[in-house]
Amino acid sequence: MKEIILITGANGLIAKELSKRLEKEYTVRFLTRKKQRANEFEWNLKNGTVDENAFENISHVIHLAGAGVAEKRWTDERKKEIISSRVDSAGLILKTLKKNRQKLKSFVSASGINYYGTETTEKIFTEQDAAGNDFLSEVTVLWEQAADTFKDEQAAERVVKLRTGVVLSEKEGALKKMLPTIKAGIGSPLGSGKQYMPWIHIHDICSMYEFALKNTELHGAFNAVAPEHATNKDLTEEAALVLKKPLFMPNVPALVLKLIFGELSVAVLEGSRASSEKIRSAGFQFKFPHLQESLKDLLKN
Repeated sequence: MKEIILITGANGLIAKELSKRLEKEYTVRFLTRKKQRANEFEWNLKNGTVDENAFENISHVIHLAGAGVAEKRWTDERKKEIISSRVDSAGLILKTLKKNRQKLKSFVSASGINYYGTETTEKIFTEQDAAGNDFLSEVTVLWEQAADTFKDEQAAERVVKLRTGVVLSEKEGALKKMLPTIKAGIGSPLGSGKQYMPWIHIHDICSMYEFALKNTELHGAFNAVAPEHATNKDLTEEAALVLKKPLFMPNVPALVLKLIFGELSVAVLEGSRASSEKIRSAGFQFKFPHLQESLKDLLKN
């Protein structure tokens, strides 16, 4: 009999791609705000309610829920939503498990590579480094604390947290947003272009979740980023090269981005490098460790 996995963030890019491969070996269920399919179950964070049928005989939870950090300006209300969608959602799952006296084999949670702070430095961050002190690092610290509570309160045998960088996909996210201007021949780096963009191919992030799920010796936090470091300028130039498009426009000035996005602009104007050595030492192998081959795969059509 297949083990049952409950996935949050059903409409997100990773959830949709990951579920396709997990369905071969597991029974997959989703928590979503509006049920559309038989394997979906509704929950409402504002009301603190969840369809408890979703929890029947589950062995694992993959917690991917979270309001997009780059979708809207960071008003005070939006900041609360970004945190609540990650932290309160985990709390509702924990509360339901404890109510039903259930214990998971594993709780695998998304996290963000911005745990270390959003700034451009020459340091290469490892999982041993301390958290930063800006808004995005605050979000990830609270996110991870919510995940760790499952182990602390014996609601899960183990907890794994994947500190994810920019997920490259032609379907959603940063790369898709870049493509129209690059294809039109007017693409350009953002700000200085020197800010690092810890990145990972959509195939590899899904493989990493599967790896975390199946390897019971994995515990704690892992940087979910490719081994090859790249800047915003590198990503823009490589995408233009793969698409055989010219790249002659000046960089988009940082001031313009700050005026448009406000505090959110830091998410695209700053960024450091992070090491993937810990997950590789645990046995994980990247299919797409290099940026150019990743872009060739994603943009081949």
